[in-house]
Amino acid sequence: MDLGVISVRYARALLKSATDMKQEDAVYKEMLVLSQSYLQVPALRSTIDNPMLDKDKKNALLEVACGGQVSDLTQRFLQLVLNEGRESTLQFMAASYLTLYRQQKNVTRGKLTTAVAVSPETERKMKAMVESKTHGTVEFNTEVDPNIIGGFILEYDTYRMDASVKTKLNTILNQLKK
Repeated sequence: MDLGVISVRYARALLKSATDMKQEDAVYKEMLVLSQSYLQVPALRSTIDNPMLDKDKKNALLEVACGGQVSDLTQRFLQLVLNEGRESTLQFMAASYLTLYRQQKNVTRGKLTTAVAVSPETERKMKAMVESKTHGTVEFNTEVDPNIIGGFILEYDTYRMDASVKTKLNTILNQLKK
């Protein structure tokens, strides 16, 4: 069976259960931490996929990867995944849950890249602007990249506004080359 189909089915079932139990926000946070754990600790995947490792140890490791104290629903979900032998797709299940949750709750991810750190007030204004455009809530990240020289790059959904000095200089350079 297709890896994507399996992970989406499990994620959909988890979201449905979490919504019915009014725990979707808590499970979202746990799946977010789990997803980040997989990205930050590449050995986690090979450890969880190891058939020699006992299921109880895998379960304990996964609970730590979810942030330590996990909800009962997440504990039961992890046990189900391990009992069904689907631990190799758990990373994709977590990512699918995040996507489905964001669709259900109308959450958009946004990113602001600047050459220097911006004030919390500026960050708040940019986030509010994106929220007014998307008519939903925004998970907003800021990043400092001195390579853009000045200005900013704002990204959300499929939208990208590049008002960086680097891009403007490259545009001028390309026009001069013609």
